[in-house]
Amino acid sequence: MNAEYLLTHFDRLADAPDTVPRLRRFILDLAVRGKLVEQDPEEEPAGELLKRIAAEKKRRVEAGEIKKTKPTTDLTSSIPGLDVTSGWVITSLQSVCASITDGDHLPPPKTENGIPFLVIGNVRSQTINFAGSRFVSPEYYEALDPIRRPRSGDLLYTLVGSYGIPVVVRDEQPFCVQRHIGILRPSKLIDVGFLARVMESRLVFEQATACATGIAQKTIPLSGLRRLLIPLPPLAEQRRIVAKVDELMALCDRLETSRKDQETTRDRLATASLARLNAPDPDPTVFQNHAAFALNNLTPLTTRPDQIKALRQTILNLAVRGKLVEQNPGDEPAGELLRKVAETRKALVAERKMKRSKDLPPVEDQEIKFGIPAGWAVTRMGVAYDVRDGTHDSPRYVDEGYPLITSKNLSSGYLSFDETKLISEEDYIKISQRSAVVKGDILLAMIGSIGNPVIVDTDRPFAIKNVALLKYFDPDYSNPRFLRFFLLNAANEMKALAAGGLQPFVSLSFLRNYPLALPPLAEQHRIVAKVDELMAVCDRLEASLAGGEETRGRLVEAVLHEALAPELH
Repeated sequence: MNAEYLLTHFDRLADAPDTVPRLRRFILDLAVRGKLVEQDPEEEPAGELLKRIAAEKKRRVEAGEIKKTKPTTDLTSSIPGLDVTSGWVITSLQSVCASITDGDHLPPPKTENGIPFLVIGNVRSQTINFAGSRFVSPEYYEALDPIRRPRSGDLLYTLVGSYGIPVVVRDEQPFCVQRHIGILRPSKLIDVGFLARVMESRLVFEQATACATGIAQKTIPLSGLRRLLIPLPPLAEQRRIVAKVDELMALCDRLETSRKDQETTRDRLATASLARLNAPDPDPTVFQNHAAFALNNLTPLTTRPDQIKALRQTILNLAVRGKLVEQNPGDEPAGELLRKVAETRKALVAERKMKRSKDLPPVEDQEIKFGIPAGWAVTRMGVAYDVRDGTHDSPRYVDEGYPLITSKNLSSGYLSFDETKLISEEDYIKISQRSAVVKGDILLAMIGSIGNPVIVDTDRPFAIKNVALLKYFDPDYSNPRFLRFFLLNAANEMKALAAGGLQPFVSLSFLRNYPLALPPLAEQHRIVAKVDELMAVCDRLEASLAGGEETRGRLVEAVLHEALAPELH
């Protein structure tokens, strides 16, 4: 045994998936296979122990102290994949218990106080928790069969739903349990602590799962519980195993605390770093220091998928606030860009290529929650872009025709033609007169999963329903990918402001009036390039997490074997 080896290498294991739970399972697996402590050939073999248990049960049956039980299994039975060590035997749970039953099957009369009546929730933590327990009268409790009244030295075992949780009764406080909890009264020649560890092991849990009945809520029947096979060592070895398991589980507790502390520190650091970057108007010099720290420490700051997701959101937030790239005084200001857009819109109206739209009000100062960089302009989305929507009607569907794209076809963040309904050419032309979609346009879900902006990357003709269409007036006036980044960043706010309750939606008027901070076109291009660069880093981080999980898992197994069972090598 070399627990120090485990402590020395724990930092290498800390980021592996389920490190401490896997360590606990591994300890129990070694314990029930006789690999955790040394055997002593001078000790009474478990076979002789079973004979003494059987003789004691026979004496008690004849004395009327306990009821006679039916044989459940042959002592030659074996557990597939388990070869017990010298001096051990495989036997049934029934053979080492004076009784195995459960709580009363009739709903007990409740009282305001009295004897605690426990349910699975009171033992789910693997300890007996009387807080919030129900009560029954002393008369009800005394009327129960003695084997249904748990006492010190018994073992409780959950049977329904959260099944397979063993809990040792350690004190004499009277209580009773619901029928979903089994009550095991082991022979006094068995160490109840050892029996609890065996019942906690995968070896027994897999058998319990195999005999469980039901689908929605699995239930272990008493008949199946009594037939469970357990490995049994000599009594003295049982006690040595319990002592060693307790020692190693205490080590696991310390490791778990250490890992939680590390996670808490790392989470606070990551959260604080991203929060400083997301602050509305940070001091420029301080901001640059924070940004340099965060971008130079992406790997240690992002060790979980949710952290990488937060990092992606921060990158978008910085991008649309002008904090991701430097401003260039030589860039044509966005105000000039908006002037050209207005002229183009006016010309299109004059040529009757688009309808004159209602003038939108100027953006109020409070609508933009951060400082506007030099060269940027504040406007509304409906001023900088032609914002339309699709049909609101329910067109007639046909077997062959044109796809009708709805919000669900954008839910993945990509334009999907899967499960689209088809409409006639007549309906397609009618809808296209209102909102003709061409390659390069942006689509935005307006109902349900609001957001998910998608740049159209196909020439395939289709119509839209309950989907917003954002068109730029000239390729030289806008970078559609910047607008997509802006919409991705705004998605959470749009959802929060959406109407409709269970089926949230945003209106065309809402989208047209949505405030927009617009950078110069040249800066839009630089922002898009920088976002692509940083998102590629996020992609690599995610791939590293996914690819490293298996490697770290193998490392865990190797270190656990070396730390806990060097004699196996």
